[in-house]
Amino acid sequence: MAAARPMRRSPNESIRMFEADWMEALSKIPFWVPMALYLPLFAWMTWTAFTGGLGVLTWLAAFAGGLVIWTATEYFLHRFLFHWTPPGKIGERLHFIWHGVHHDHPNDRLRLVMPPSVSIPLAYGFYSLFALAFAGPVLMAVFGGFIVGYVIYDTLHYALHHYAWQHPLFKKLKLHHMQHHFVNGNTGYGVSSPLWDWIMGTRRVAP
Repeated sequence: MAAARPMRRSPNESIRMFEADWMEALSKIPFWVPMALYLPLFAWMTWTAFTGGLGVLTWLAAFAGGLVIWTATEYFLHRFLFHWTPPGKIGERLHFIWHGVHHDHPNDRLRLVMPPSVSIPLAYGFYSLFALAFAGPVLMAVFGGFIVGYVIYDTLHYALHHYAWQHPLFKKLKLHHMQHHFVNGNTGYGVSSPLWDWIMGTRRVAP
């Protein structure tokens, strides 16, 4: 795996990635779209879990498990897939499309959350994997937690780049993420939580 390169701030917020207008349109999305897509899905899954006979405590435990699974998924995908550059010119181009563009243009407001053209197939793929381990109402609760974790990740990622809230927790997360962008790209892979950076030894270095 290629080492992460130092990240730089572009003077321009956005850059055109594709010659075809329809592909360019699919690469950009407002930050609220994941909420609009997946929170109704979460509500339906929660309703299905409860009407399927799942108790409140069991639902809470399964939901929390889904959240934890999301934090691990977020970390390992970011570290080992998004920061991996396949060999050759085509590999460099692919890496730029799936993650490099964000590091080169971190303030691009329309490329801070995953577009549905990518997130929907991924969500279906992960649901299929979850269905191998869970069934019925428990599956609805666990995957519901996973989906909520994803929505938190996308929304918080946007906020970390474009808001300056003064809450201490937000400020710590922002420092954690900004170091990943502007100081050391080999640290701070967790966005919605630094949990796995602590576990895997990639937490930010204190100034």
